[in-house]
Amino acid sequence: MRLQELLETWRYPSILLFSIGISSVGSWIYFIALNLIVLNLTESALAVSGLYIIRALSTLFTNIWSGSLIDRLNKKYLMITLDIAQSIFIVLLPFFSSLGLIYGMVFIITIASSMYHSTSITYITKLIPMRQRKRFNSLRSLLDSGAFVTGPAIAGMMFTLGSPNIAIYINAGALLLSALITMRMPNVESTVKVEKSTETTRISFKLLKDDWKLVIRFSRQYVYIMAVYLLFSMINVMMTATDSLEAAFATKVLSLTEGEYGVLVSIAGAGVLVGSLLNTIIVEKIPTSWMIGMGSIITAGGYILLSASHTFLIAAVGFFVLSFATAFANTGFYTFYQNNIPIDIMGRIVSLYGFIEAFLIIIFTITFGISAELISIRFVVVLGSFIMLLVAISLFICNVQPSKAKLYTHSPELKDSI
Repeated sequence: MRLQELLETWRYPSILLFSIGISSVGSWIYFIALNLIVLNLTESALAVSGLYIIRALSTLFTNIWSGSLIDRLNKKYLMITLDIAQSIFIVLLPFFSSLGLIYGMVFIITIASSMYHSTSITYITKLIPMRQRKRFNSLRSLLDSGAFVTGPAIAGMMFTLGSPNIAIYINAGALLLSALITMRMPNVESTVKVEKSTETTRISFKLLKDDWKLVIRFSRQYVYIMAVYLLFSMINVMMTATDSLEAAFATKVLSLTEGEYGVLVSIAGAGVLVGSLLNTIIVEKIPTSWMIGMGSIITAGGYILLSASHTFLIAAVGFFVLSFATAFANTGFYTFYQNNIPIDIMGRIVSLYGFIEAFLIIIFTITFGISAELISIRFVVVLGSFIMLLVAISLFICNVQPSKAKLYTHSPELKDSI
């Protein structure tokens, strides 16, 4: 009977995890294939870098308004629509030979992808009971790490069998399969709410302004919760900005070959996989506050070890440590905000704060790139790593405050106060 109850309890979460896993592997295949398509078309590394800029700009453009739409629409059907839309536009990509048109398609695809990410967060929070969220997030981290390892491997195999276009079509098929799986998932919204929401889905500047005020009001009322959110986002910003110099640091500063750098990336993948696997085993035994705080500190420590390295071995240890610890930090953070941000406004909060994070990523990445040219790559990587460590220590201090322990164990009733 107990086994039957367990199977019933994890029925829909398991289906959702399967869908997420398929989508994650597909996205890695798509991203690598897209880089090769643009490189083959233009023979320019700058054109490939343009893809990153386009994706960042698209995320900025989307996050400023998408939360207002997400919170007012049926999450299940919106996820299905976004999956199908991405699949259609991705199928069309290989038919374009103009770089401008490819950039335009990538911009549209990223809009759908960004909206899907925010929508899925809200849907997961509605679907998964609080007692299961920590375990679910650890399993999701394991799937993401598996996608990080298997996605590029599958893409590489596809490239040996045919052109990058085959990999593009595989991702389109994966998204379509994800949509079909989502159709089998339950509807987490009540009929009354959905009918009421259809009257307010027309996006206007007044609606956006009111929603931004709502997010600001919540942030002022629950400063601690959003301080943790911002500090963790800042760690992501520093990680992304530092990672942008990763290849240059490995090849120009450490004088590694491209093959040796590829091995380092594989070691990072192994670190994520091992960390995620261990995370799923001991997740219930580690307090959420320590997962966030210590996970972030160890991640920053891995970056410091990498930045101070002069040999392949030390760099490899740094890569493994930083990727190993991110599994714990991400699981703790996802669980924290799912339990403490009201579901009815989660889309707006995640989107607006996602806009801030994306904006800071662009600023810091550009700043780090220019500084690396003007000063030195190692100096910038060391500086970024130590800034990350200071932010991580601040986050850890916030996490372990005894007076805030209840925020890491249960969800307070916030909805009535907003």
